[in-house]
Amino acid sequence: MASAVYRRVLLKLSGEALQGEQGFGISESTLNQVAGQLTELQTLGVQVAVVVGGGNLFRGLAGAAAGMDRVRADQMGMLATCINALALRDAIERCGVRCTVHSAIPIGGFAEIYSRARAVRQLEEGGLVVFGAGTGNPFFSTDTAAALRAVEIKADALLKATKVDGVYDKDPAVHDDAVRFDHLTYEEVLERNLRVMDLTAVTLCRENSLTIRVFDLLTPGNMMSVLKGESLGTTIGGE
Repeated sequence: MASAVYRRVLLKLSGEALQGEQGFGISESTLNQVAGQLTELQTLGVQVAVVVGGGNLFRGLAGAAAGMDRVRADQMGMLATCINALALRDAIERCGVRCTVHSAIPIGGFAEIYSRARAVRQLEEGGLVVFGAGTGNPFFSTDTAAALRAVEIKADALLKATKVDGVYDKDPAVHDDAVRFDHLTYEEVLERNLRVMDLTAVTLCRENSLTIRVFDLLTPGNMMSVLKGESLGTTIGGE
């Protein structure tokens, strides 16, 4: 079996990715597929951490747009990410792999409060780690949380798993002539405002020379292919 090109990675998983085709909530089949792919990566000896979003259950921006207080809406969004994190942990553990949830906000006996040192130790001991509640602060997206956690744990790459097969110059669901990029620099993403991740997240990755890999989550085997260094999706990095 080919060896991995990364020693430690952080996967940014959107909440929408977990809803599958049902349009809301958590699809059991999709959840199990994602957990299976994540645990399969352990055969390569890769240390895997995950930041999960909550958009399949509640999105803070949508709540604020409907008239809610923005801080309260974002707090509800943080709780939604924790629900997804607990569901993912359960699916991973049913695959026979140890998994720990770290929350940026205290939630009693449901999850550990985030600790960089403990998270790194758990990764080094062969477990998976899922980070919930974003950064723990309103006004920051889970993209920014993913970039922050990836830098903190010294990940070799940030994997952005989406429902499309990379970064396009325009929405491929709307435009038939949309063109996919194989490689982009951080500057190109920022200048073109491509919105693959929010600008704060991309800037944080640029400042720390953290490679971003964007790929289709729902195609079986894609995670493994990315970690083996195969040309897949879009790579964002330096020149």
